[in-house]
Amino acid sequence: MTTGIRDTYLEAAEQAVELLALGEVADRWAHESVLPEMPVGALAGHLARSVLQVEWFLDGRVTGAEPVSAVHYYARLTGTDQHGSALNTGVRARSAETAAEGPAVVAEQARAAWRRLTRRLAEEPPGRRVAVLHRPGEEMLLDGYLATRCVELAVHLEDLALSVGIPGAAPEAALTVAVDVLVAAARERHGDQAVLHALARRERDGGQALRVL
Repeated sequence: MTTGIRDTYLEAAEQAVELLALGEVADRWAHESVLPEMPVGALAGHLARSVLQVEWFLDGRVTGAEPVSAVHYYARLTGTDQHGSALNTGVRARSAETAAEGPAVVAEQARAAWRRLTRRLAEEPPGRRVAVLHRPGEEMLLDGYLATRCVELAVHLEDLALSVGIPGAAPEAALTVAVDVLVAAARERHGDQAVLHALARRERDGGQALRVL
């Protein structure tokens, strides 16, 4: 499990690093992306943070709080479908802050972090915890956090590729992790009956039970 999720994450992160370095991304940095009010640069910054933040969280101070699971990390989110929610406003602000460094710097920072992580993740113990820095006092197991980064990489690799007019999708292993986590989050948030309707009886899916993000 440990080796599997870490390898899966690193494979997807490598693909993100390669995408961030493409000239098409730099050329369209200030243009609109496929996401409302999020320029290509900000979307690239958001994608890069799924590499950069792993190091930041590893270096954060942990206190031994009960770790949050990858499933609950998403299941408890609110305002995901509201453009002006605190959640989405915060995501856009953090992404723009990263993007302000410019395409070359963001691409290089992400690549350097990925290189360090290829060594570091192999050395971290199975029970390693990380601090969730944007939620003070909250912690996750490293492997659980990497599962959430597979979700983010799977979603936003495609977003960024579409935004610059090139084909792009995350590796199959990362896509599998992303689907597993998000479906489990939908089950926790809405219950199995609602998820069953979303999967098999769309006419009864009044709450869009499979929509997590």
